[in-house]
Amino acid sequence: MAKYSTGGGGGGGDGDACELCGRETGNLRPANVAGAELLVCRDCEPHGSNQTQSEKKRDRESTRDDDEPSRKKRAAQQAAKMYDAGKGDSSHWEKEGTDYESDRLPYLVSEYGERAERARQDAGLRIEELAAELDVDEDDLLAIEQGRAARANVGGSVVRAVEERLDVELVDE
Repeated sequence: MAKYSTGGGGGGGDGDACELCGRETGNLRPANVAGAELLVCRDCEPHGSNQTQSEKKRDRESTRDDDEPSRKKRAAQQAAKMYDAGKGDSSHWEKEGTDYESDRLPYLVSEYGERAERARQDAGLRIEELAAELDVDEDDLLAIEQGRAARANVGGSVVRAVEERLDVELVDE
């Protein structure tokens, strides 16, 4: 059973046994454990408790394989894959260009998602049916109903089509 001490007596003071696990060893280190300064063995020492920030950084870097990309680099690569999903490269931007204003999302009324969902249900339609009727992606309709049209990059034409078909006010003009 582990014994706990604040270093002031009870442990014999000879420093040859870990004050947490009781294991006898000549290689004890001082460590702050839950606010108490204890002499502990290497196994009981809190990870990196006596290291400076630069020592901790050096240890992290030394454990990473030199060929392995850094976390930031992997995140950037993943983001690039996400933006180019299905395209394979960025040449489509060069050919087609970018026109961010062509289908810009308009300002939406408060609680537009709930309004859209209620209107669809009142019309007796399922999301799949409305998507097929409007020839839009079901995920875009779901994003509208969940109130996340902006985050899902739903185009303004989709919102206006839903608004017109369901005779509901979604756009704040």
